[in-house]
Amino acid sequence: MAGLFITLEGIDGCGKSTQAELLAGWLRESGRAVLLTREPGGTPVGQTIRDLLLSPGHRITAEAELFLYLADRALHVAQIVRPALAAGRIVVCERHADSTLAYQGYGRGLGLGLLRRLNAMATAGLVPDVTLVLDIPPNKTRLDAARLDRLESEGAGFTARVAAGFRELARQEPERVRLVDGSGAIAAVRARIAALVGEVLPANKG
Repeated sequence: MAGLFITLEGIDGCGKSTQAELLAGWLRESGRAVLLTREPGGTPVGQTIRDLLLSPGHRITAEAELFLYLADRALHVAQIVRPALAAGRIVVCERHADSTLAYQGYGRGLGLGLLRRLNAMATAGLVPDVTLVLDIPPNKTRLDAARLDRLESEGAGFTARVAAGFRELARQEPERVRLVDGSGAIAAVRARIAALVGEVLPANKG
């Protein structure tokens, strides 16, 4: 029995972590087997990569940043995501391949065609069943200005390009990539996500 692969995306500070946890909890309450994970950092090696990528003390070129994310993704998909899907579980993942297109493509300016090919290699062709992009204005992010990581410190221009990139991905793949209004109360956003996920849930539980 195949599982269901759900990814949550969006700019930093849009509420992904909170909503991923709430979604996983809601699915478990409905009697479904769920794995909640994230990129980068979903494996022990991936956590080390995450620390390298997000530490504000490191200076990393766009190309090196890309390959670190891809290394994390290749391990994560092979060791965590595919086995869970093969066991019939629903995988809820905070960030995945669309983040590479939005951040390293639209944000950093690396070629989108190349990024798509590299993503396909890192995932061995795995594509999420549904991707939910929490869409909020860049000036409404929920970030602690005193504790910004390396990417969160990139500035308003970079964040605006990434946000526009996510919207463009949703325009290109409207069946898979769904924009979710991320503004307002947490419970309201949770209800919007639940309504969209309810449309793609299999009838059987596992």
